[in-house]
This record gives sequence, structure tokens and C-alpha cells, in this order.
Amino acid sequence: MKHNLLAIDASTEALSLALYFNGQTYRYFEECPQQHSQKILPQIEQMLDKANCQLKDLDGIVFGRGPGSFTGVRISVAIAQGLAYSCDLPLVGVSTLEAMALQAVRELKVEQVISGIDARMGEIYLAQYELASDGCINLLGDEVVCSPEDVKHYDTAINAVGTAWQAYPEIAGPCNLVVSNDIRLPDAFYMLELGDIAFSHGLTVKAADAQPHYVRDTVTWKKLPGRE
Repeated sequence: MKHNLLAIDASTEALSLALYFNGQTYRYFEECPQQHSQKILPQIEQMLDKANCQLKDLDGIVFGRGPGSFTGVRISVAIAQGLAYSCDLPLVGVSTLEAMALQAVRELKVEQVISGIDARMGEIYLAQYELASDGCINLLGDEVVCSPEDVKHYDTAINAVGTAWQAYPEIAGPCNLVVSNDIRLPDAFYMLELGDIAFSHGLTVKAADAQPHYVRDTVTWKKLPGRE
């Protein structure tokens, strides 16, 4: 890690925070559905206090840009923007699917992985990644939203992470997926690494330009009560 960064993600059932400051890493991870907005700022403050760090001491902020819950993704973006505005810090948005894929590559020592998040409404958010020669990971194709029946059937076994496979366990076998139930939700700790790479390449944005990445059409989503 070359940069002092705060990473925040509230895009799924988990509230995940991570801080890298002066060679030390601090982490917070809790599954707390519908409590993110109440907990996120106090937990960030506690983490900064523990590190004896102030926001102005950081090089920037990393946020989970989605896909995930629309409300959760908006919380991630809004909190990141507010904190960035307060200290004029640059931002980097990181894919939740990519963060889980990186975790699988690092912890499971695999070279290819399918990340899937339960998108509700009978659909999943899906993306495939592979380990690159430089140790980073590359997205193969695009991040998509699809029905479980549209998941590709692989000729050889491939590791799969995320909540999609617990929501639709019947597709794992026919698709030749080796599901890791230990990696279900994105962890901001792995967003730190992805954010650090982006910062090193100057791929930052100002607070006003930070954008979510929903994948799904927001109009379609909002037609269903309680899904906003």
C-alpha cells in the first residue's frame, strides 16, 4: 500500500470499513441490514480515533460503488462525498463484485472466480474475473444483471463467491461452480488494495463527480414497493 486510505461500503447487508494509515490497517465488518445509515459515521469516527488519524491526514477515500442495494449504494456514495468535501479529498469507486473476486484470489489462491450478488426480483448481479500476470485481477466481459438460469455452464470447475449462490443453490452443480460460503459479501479491506492501485494510476474523481454503478435500471427497480 502506497496511500493512506479509508474504504467504506454499505452496498449489501454488510457495513464494511477499512483504514490504512502509516503502515497499519484497521477493519470493521458487520452484517446489519437497514442499520447502515445509523452506524457508518460513528464507526468511521471510532476507526480514525483508534488510528490516531484525522480525515485531512488521508490521501483519499475509496467507496463501494455497487452493484448492490440501491439504498446501500447511495449511502456509500453520499457518505464518501460528504467526507471528501470536508477535507477536499479525492475519491475512487470500487466494484463490490471485484472486491469479492480479489478476496477469493488472495484467500483461496484461485486464478478465476465468478462473483454474484443476489439482486432480488429473481435476478443476480454477476461478473467473472481472472488473475493477471501483475498480480491484479481483470474483469472478463461486463458486470451484468441476469436471471439465475442465464448463468454460463462451465466445462471445468470454477470458484464462485457472493450471496447469489446461497439464494439460488440449485444452479451451482449444473453450472460447475465451486461455491465458497466464506466469501458472501464485499469486504472493504480488499477495496483498499483496489483503491490503492487506482490512486497510483491517478484514477480518482472529485467528490462532485463520484457516481454509483447500479447495473440494473433504477426505474424498473422502483416499480416494486419497498425495493428502493
